[in-house]
Amino acid sequence: MRGTLFGMRLAFLLLPLLAFAQQPELTLAEQQFQDTLVNVKLVGYYTLGDSKELHEDSYVIERVSKIKDDMWKFQASINYNKKDFKVALNLPVKFAGDTPVISLTDSMVPGFGKFTARVVFYNGSYAGTWSGAGGNGGAPHGGTLFGKIVKNDAAAQ
Repeated sequence: MRGTLFGMRLAFLLLPLLAFAQQPELTLAEQQFQDTLVNVKLVGYYTLGDSKELHEDSYVIERVSKIKDDMWKFQASINYNKKDFKVALNLPVKFAGDTPVISLTDSMVPGFGKFTARVVFYNGSYAGTWSGAGGNGGAPHGGTLFGKIVKNDAAAQ
């Protein structure tokens, strides 16, 4: 029993160290990206196909965190068909120097189908292209997107 108590105490003391050790190291650019996308709303527009008509778009991002290599977890809320969905998506993010780029190619997004996208984040803004494979029987679609990264406190005003 004494050995069991010692083992439990040791595990209790080492648990925070093990959790810390599992966090990947971040470069300066990665740390800035992570810090930029805490409690924010992406507020902007998207297009469909070759149409010049703009459609309002927004996403709430609670936080992003690096999982490993080029894979990042995005904890977000997405409004789809006038309903909010909380999601945790693992997305590949590559860096062009100090500029993060979400880089999806035919990636399955649960409940939404397959998507391809390239979205660049820089200096408080985002922009990119996207296409969907028409999940759930829908037609293939795509376009462009762009907007601002706004801290949620400021977004409510």
